[in-house]
Amino acid sequence: MSATDKIKNAVEDMSGKGKEHVGDATDNERLENEGRSDQSKADLKNAGEKV
Repeated sequence: MSATDKIKNAVEDMSGKGKEHVGDATDNERLENEGRSDQSKADLKNAGEKV
């Protein structure tokens, strides 16, 4: 895994966490779910790079 990939995945994860928190604060379930989805994608990419 290159450093660039790690950074991209970290940014996607942080973005997802931000979306989830904003969605929670504003009672926007769609945004919360989108944030969780972004975090899951980043986690899967990280796991895939380790294989």
